[in-house]
Amino acid sequence: MALDTTTAGMAIDASEPPPPHKHPYHLVDPSPWPLLSAFSAGALLFGIVLWAHYNIHWMFGVGLVGTLASATLWWRDVVRESKQPGVHTPIVRIGMRYGMSLFIASEVMFFVAFFWAYFHFALYPEHVAGAETAIWPPKGIHTFDPFGLPFLNTMILLLSGCTVTWAHHSLIEGDRKGMLQGLAITVVLGLFFTFLQAVEYSEAPFAFSGGGIYPSTFFLATGFHGFHVIVGTLFLLVCLIRAWGGDFTPKRHFGFEAAAWYWHFVDVVWLFLFICIYLFGAGEIAQH
Repeated sequence: MALDTTTAGMAIDASEPPPPHKHPYHLVDPSPWPLLSAFSAGALLFGIVLWAHYNIHWMFGVGLVGTLASATLWWRDVVRESKQPGVHTPIVRIGMRYGMSLFIASEVMFFVAFFWAYFHFALYPEHVAGAETAIWPPKGIHTFDPFGLPFLNTMILLLSGCTVTWAHHSLIEGDRKGMLQGLAITVVLGLFFTFLQAVEYSEAPFAFSGGGIYPSTFFLATGFHGFHVIVGTLFLLVCLIRAWGGDFTPKRHFGFEAAAWYWHFVDVVWLFLFICIYLFGAGEIAQH
């Protein structure tokens, strides 16, 4: 691959159009979306608090609509920006990879908090307030059969990790058909996982509200993972639409690469959830 040296002394791909500036770095245009996203996310969080404590719903709706709208419009601008010749230079794409890596690292710590809460009470059940006996799961809690729906969902996510990898390698090798097929199957598997988790929740032998510490840690950990699956499915669906429109090439496809990283992260988190909560944390199995 032919390389040129920029005025900053860094190598760039000579086959790409030159950047619009005298440097290969990223200068974003003024945008209202960061500020709107911040206010919308704040309203969403405040709305969750109002809903949980006072049964007031409207703030949650405002925050949700604002967050979805600002995120959609912001990502639309990023996609448009990526299509402008010379804007997303190799150096810019490196920065994006660092950004996505740090975002996934922050998501890891997000789930560490839930695992920390779960293991605190699982390893020290005497800390459970009001517990008659120091056992985990607490007395009276019936858990899921780990080799029922949880195991099926585990197989679905592991298979989806294979299909998204298939799509990625097909893209790199210039196999458009394989890329589209792999992405489409991954999206379908993500939707199927979400459907089965909804079925699982509907059959849960314990309730989130007033059920104690076990349902709280269970629904928070698995529920937020389910939310991440929904986000990852939407991420991959957008990539599928963009791939169908020809936005990705074997050399320029960071949007898809970021989606694949995120999806693999979701897979790994689920493996930990399955092993720690469903398998080793199983108590008396509920009968359906």
